[in-house]
Amino acid sequence: MNCYKYIISGYVQGVCYRSSAQHTARKLSISGYAKNLPNGDVEVVACGAEADIEEFEKWLWDGPIIADVIDIIKEPIEDKGFCGFVTY
Repeated sequence: MNCYKYIISGYVQGVCYRSSAQHTARKLSISGYAKNLPNGDVEVVACGAEADIEEFEKWLWDGPIIADVIDIIKEPIEDKGFCGFVTY
């Protein structure tokens, strides 16, 4: 299983980015979480099959229609055994 942490920058808070990420992750059988950061970014951790992660990563760049993603920082992480995908 592949796990990555993403820091998504841009207009990504207050636009349903986290709940949309949760919906998309669940469709792709990805586990992890999405949470707002104090600086206005969103942190996403995603664990799953490589093909599903690649599709999810493409979605992270688009996000919900009102979002405006400027940058994404991606970092591989250790699998923490997440069960499902939650938002904070």
